[in-house]
Amino acid sequence: MTAQPRENLSGLDLVAEIGRLKKERNAVILGHYYQRPEIQDLSDFVGDSLELSRKAAETDAEVIAFCGVKFMAETAKILSPEKIVILPDMDAGCSLEDSCPPEQFARFRAAHPDHIALTYINCSAEVKALSDIIVTSSSAGTIIDQLPKDQKIIFGPDRHLGGYLNRKFGRDMLLWPGVCIVHEAFSETELIKLKALHPGAPVAAHPECPPFIVDHADYVGSTSGILQFAKTMGGDTLIVATEPHIIHQMEKAVPEKTFIGAPGADGNCNCNICPYMALNTLEKLYVALRDLTPRIEMEEGLRLRARKSLDRMLAMAGGTVGKGDLGRA
Repeated sequence: MTAQPRENLSGLDLVAEIGRLKKERNAVILGHYYQRPEIQDLSDFVGDSLELSRKAAETDAEVIAFCGVKFMAETAKILSPEKIVILPDMDAGCSLEDSCPPEQFARFRAAHPDHIALTYINCSAEVKALSDIIVTSSSAGTIIDQLPKDQKIIFGPDRHLGGYLNRKFGRDMLLWPGVCIVHEAFSETELIKLKALHPGAPVAAHPECPPFIVDHADYVGSTSGILQFAKTMGGDTLIVATEPHIIHQMEKAVPEKTFIGAPGADGNCNCNICPYMALNTLEKLYVALRDLTPRIEMEEGLRLRARKSLDRMLAMAGGTVGKGDLGRA
């Protein structure tokens, strides 16, 4: 664990101080949909991980403050090597990234030399560098459609997303056995009970969910896609099967609608809050902007190898970033 200095910041107007430092540092603040509402509200851009990194790359900011998790900040660095990239808490990791150590992934690839590696963006820069094409939940289908039917594929690190894509596109991809601890926590039993309490309310689910949750969904897509569905659906109530902090953006966009987080085994959605995303706070963001640390550093050779797999995705499916509709399996 990275030791975080503890300071007494009581009495500081953190929002005002963050705004001041942002101007002084010529910084752009990125807030992922799964961040707590107070961070979303002061971010310059709120969105999914790759969408945020691309937007930051287009700015003239010298500093990117990425309020998300480490692999997201690494992606921002890959796309913007000339910018300083800071992450409020370097312990903000990801269970999918943790499930796929680069050394093990390299051995897995070597054992299957006739397969290409189609790798979900929720992985380390080192695993990106070992991959042929990076995908997001919204771009994966578009990319798979462009690959020959007889092309053998390794898909990692999310076995639920990979399994969903196998079912939807009739593929037989070899799946790495990782899962997202947030989406793994949803309970089918509790979801069925919730649907009975709200008959007619559709369910929107992220494809990182297990199949027993996705099978109940009326809409399956990325976080951006789920948000768009919330805005355009005809009904007034939506059950949301992804990290519940996205509901903040839904309530801001369509306050007249009701959004209910899908429950975990305890009957509420609190167990589905991402513990890694929750590590970022206003206090840590203030300190990171003040000290320009913790900072993402990356060896240039690694960055270029990781960039190659990202560029292949953008060449094949760049128009899908931030869209997010995967449709039914």
